[in-house]
This record gives sequence, structure tokens and C-alpha cells, in this order.
Amino acid sequence: METLEAQPSAFVPEVLGRRDYRIIGEIVDDGARVLDLGCGEGDLLAWLEQRKHAEARGVEISTEKVRKCVAQGLSVYQSDIDAGLADYPDHCFDFVILSQTLQEARKPQIVLREMVRVGHRAIVAFPNFGHWSVRLSLAWRGRAPKTGHLPYEWYETPNIHFVTIPDFEDLVHHEGLEIERSYFLRGDRQVTLRPSLLADSAVYLIRNP
Repeated sequence: METLEAQPSAFVPEVLGRRDYRIIGEIVDDGARVLDLGCGEGDLLAWLEQRKHAEARGVEISTEKVRKCVAQGLSVYQSDIDAGLADYPDHCFDFVILSQTLQEARKPQIVLREMVRVGHRAIVAFPNFGHWSVRLSLAWRGRAPKTGHLPYEWYETPNIHFVTIPDFEDLVHHEGLEIERSYFLRGDRQVTLRPSLLADSAVYLIRNP
């Protein structure tokens, strides 16, 4: 497994400055077939089509967001990723992307299995709930964590699984998958020391061995 440093890129401001998008933009090959799960309003899809010449498709549960994607000419359909990706045959994509959505999925294990079934590689980005600020918030305040990168009140958060970096790696190994690359970030900086404690987000490139 490689732990790699993200290089600066002009890509960042073009897709709302999201650091996980920057990493994904660097991983995806030119002309790749890409499926973006939980694609939102299609910012990443549009960039991949325009700048990476990707054959990009998306899945989104929100009807309003699907409409916005379609209005931009993006290939997106409405579906719940927890229901699986039965409409797609094995290995029909080069990359399947799940960015900042793993913790919102009801069945993340099933979603991960489907990602590596329909894609040669899977890119998964998620907030690290093991970050020191989350631990301190719970231990010191005795309340559900609310931090800069997890700003929701407990009663309105979309996050239903509080995944940490070791938790995710355990799941990957349990599924018999291989971590090809990993990136650990704090803000816009690379974290190399104790990422489970110091990184507020992580990006993984995984595949079937």
C-alpha cells in the first residue's frame, strides 16, 4: 500500500475547493469510465468529463439534484446506492467513486462490495471520526461531537456510521480487498504522522487483488 502526498493542483478552486476532489482528479486516468455514487449536483462529474475526457456517469438519490445534473447534460439517474448496483455488469467501469457518502450509507459493506464488482478500482473518501477533535469533544463535553469538519447537530446529521481510518481498513481487509493507495489529509495538508488521530479525512484507492 502506498501512502501518497497530494500535489498542488489548479483543480481545487474549479470544484468548490474540495480536497477529496483534488485527489480523485489526480487518480482518475484520462478517458476513464467512471461511476460517481452520490454525485450530488454533478460538480465532480462535469469536471471529469471536461478536463479528464472521462466517460462519466452518476447515481444520486435526490430528485432535485438529479434534475440539476441532467440540465447540465450529465448522465445521472436516481437510485439509492444501498439498494445495490444490479443494473451494471461486472467491471464495466475503470473507477467507481464514493466521496463523503460512506458514512451516510445504511449498508456500507454492501456498497463497497458492489463498487469493486462493477469497477476495476474503487475510490472512497470519508471524514475520519477518529480525529482528535472528535475524541476530545466527546470525552470533554460528554456530548455528540460537533467540530469544524463535522458541523451537524446530532439530530440533523446525515452521518449514521462513525467510521475511523482503522475501521475502514479493517473492513477492506475483511472483504479480501487490496489498498493500492491512501491519502490522509488535515485541511489542505498531507498527514504522515499518526493519521488516525491527526487526519480529518482520508481517501483510498482499492481493488480486488
